Amino acid sequence: METTKVNAAYLCNYEVMQILQQLKDSTQKKHKREGSLATVTYETVHYLQDTDCKKQNPASIKKFLDGLKNFKLTKTEKLMMVNTPPRTELEIQLIAQESEERLSEEDVRKIIELANECLPANES
Repeated sequence: METTKVNAAYLCNYEVMQILQQLKDSTQKKHKREGSLATVTYETVHYLQDTDCKKQNPASIKKFLDGLKNFKLTKTEKLMMVNTPPRTELEIQLIAQESEERLSEEDVRKIIELANECLPANES
């Protein structure tokens, strides 16, 4: 396997999990496949299934991203919030650079409510 375009697009954990599950399913159908690729695929899917992305779907991600349009966040910060939905003010401060200057306390509260509504936590 070879990387053809570095940073062609950023993927959220949900998209990575979907791609790897498809890859895993297709490799199981083939009798002989590289063992290391199968191991990495298995371990990554296993890890991602224990994260919040297990309960995500394209509609919930779109609803969350649409809700974030009202806030001064970068694409990378939005991606990080999809991958690790913020549940506390501290998590937003860790994700968004200079959040105290860019987001009001009300904005932070609304983002947390939006994350809880659109991207429910995985109870594991």
